Amino acid sequence: MDWLLLILAGVFEMIGVAMINKLHHDRNRKAIVLLIISFGLSFFFLSLTMKTLSMGTTYAVWTGIGASGGALLGMVVYDEPKSLLRIISISVVLGAAVGLKLIE
Repeated sequence: MDWLLLILAGVFEMIGVAMINKLHHDRNRKAIVLLIISFGLSFFFLSLTMKTLSMGTTYAVWTGIGASGGALLGMVVYDEPKSLLRIISISVVLGAAVGLKLIE
C-alpha cells in the first residue's frame, strides 16, 4: 500500500508541474487552484509513505516519478522534443526508481 501511495504522490507532483507550465501560458484561477491542490496532495501522500519507507528511497522515487512524468507530459501534451536520448534518459530514471523498490 505504501508504494501505491508513493506513486500517487508522484502523479500529483506531475500534475503540479503541468500546472506551473499552464500558468506560464495563461494565468487563471483554475490553474492556480489545481497547482495548490496537486502539490498539497503530493506532499500529503509523500508524508504518509515516509512513515514506513526509508526517506532516501521515498524521496528518490518521488522525484524520479515527478521528473520523468513531467518530461513525458511535456513531450505528449506540450509538444516538446521527443529525441531518442531524452527517452533513454527518462527510462534510466524510471529504472532507477524500480531498482530502489526492488531493494527496499
